[in-house]
Amino acid sequence: MSLDKSLKTAANLSRHRNVLRRHERIDVLREEERWREGQAPVGLPKVAHRKANIGGKDKKAKGPEKEEGKK
Repeated sequence: MSLDKSLKTAANLSRHRNVLRRHERIDVLREEERWREGQAPVGLPKVAHRKANIGGKDKKAKGPEKEEGKK
């Protein structure tokens, strides 16, 4: 029997999200020193949230290795 698409594993639930929750946006604004204490948490400015490549290998780095192995 196959697993329904709506049932996700724990690994799939922890993937990168493009949209931040309000408290996460406030944390980013604090780090950037754009947050003032006592400021209303509504109408927050937009915050860039980019995914960082961690531990990934470059495709260009793989190319020369394959060529060396063929010779």
